[in-house]
Amino acid sequence: MKEKHAYLFFNCDEEKSKESMNIFYNKTVYQDTKKARKALWEKIEEECKAGRVHIADEALDGARTAVLEGNPVDASSSMEFGTILSLDII
Repeated sequence: MKEKHAYLFFNCDEEKSKESMNIFYNKTVYQDTKKARKALWEKIEEECKAGRVHIADEALDGARTAVLEGNPVDASSSMEFGTILSLDII
């Protein structure tokens, strides 16, 4: 049986410390579906446009691919002031 995952996007500090991740501010859970992954990428784009998250231009395509087609958590390494965590669904 394939493991099921859900993803959470968090705004955070530069070190991505757990203490800086606020579940009351970032409370949307994204399922592992094409529609939900698209919504997650739209959230990241929105945060970038607002200046709260930064992704270098040269890392943008890789981050987009990770969120939409691969492991969204991998996009975290391209983000400054943002991260994605994965939760196992039982």
